[in-house]
This record gives sequence, structure tokens and C-alpha cells, in this order.
Amino acid sequence: MIKPEEFAKNGVDFTLFFANTAFDAFESLILLNMATARSAFELSLSNLNALIGAKDLNALVAVQKELAGPSLEKSIDYSRKVIDIAAETKGKLAKEVEAKVATANAQVSQIVEKALAAAPAGSEVAVAAVKSAIKSAGDTFDGINKAAKQVAQAAEASVSAATEATLKAATAAQKAA
Repeated sequence: MIKPEEFAKNGVDFTLFFANTAFDAFESLILLNMATARSAFELSLSNLNALIGAKDLNALVAVQKELAGPSLEKSIDYSRKVIDIAAETKGKLAKEVEAKVATANAQVSQIVEKALAAAPAGSEVAVAAVKSAIKSAGDTFDGINKAAKQVAQAAEASVSAATEATLKAATAAQKAA
């Protein structure tokens, strides 16, 4: 049987895990944003020099077309990295929640088994009903958890497909122009 001290410690441990995971994600995003800002600044200076070097209007238009492609690709790459950080964080948290739920279910089952073992004679039907309800609740949680994972995977796949389609369309439009 779980003691109140263990329950409190488990809660604190989970809170620390959640906070550390969130801080790791924030740190990753900050590092990504700093690297992106530095790269954008350097690219802007390089682009400015290229534009200044244009001798006439035709050269200026050609330089602008040439500079548009890499910027779009960098934007899409940035989006992919943000999605990767979010997916990794979600995965870590989901795995921990699943483990905690499994542990809690096992502890509840033990408590119920002990309580039902002490049930008076003739209460077999009630005992079976309680066991069935517990199993049904566990099955429902598993089903919801699987559905949530499938939705998340579908969303990630959709974002990836949309990103690829955007990149292809932009590249085709740039080549056509």
C-alpha cells in the first residue's frame, strides 16, 4: 500500500521531471533562436552587399531572385527544428505520464485486491463487478492514449507534408520567375 510520504515524493519527482523537461525545451528553443538570429543577421549583411554591388536594374532583379530561395529554405528548416523540439518534449512527457499511470494502476489494483480479499462470503458478484470496472477503466485509458498518439503522429505527418509541398511550390515558382 502506498504511504502518504511516497505519494508526496512521487508528486514532487514528477513535478521536477516536468519542469526540467520544459526548461530543456525552452533552452533548445532559445539556442535555436539565437543561432537563427545570428545567421539571419549575417545573411542580411551578405545580401545587402550583393544588392549594393548590382550595376543596373536587371542585375538588381537577378540578385533579388537569387536571394529569395535560401531564405525560404532557412525558414522551413527553422520550422522543422521547432517541430522536432516540440515532438521530442511531447514524447518525453508522454512516456513519463504513461509510466506514472501504469504505476498508479498497479497500486490501485493491489489495494482493491486486498480490500476484495477481505470481502464477506457471498459478495463474489460485487467483487467481479469491481474488478470488471477497474479493467474497463484501464482499457478505456489505453484506448484514449493510443488514439491521442495516432492523432499526434497524423498531425506531425501533415505538417511535414505541408512543409515539403510549400518548399517544392516555392522552388518551382522561383525557377519560373
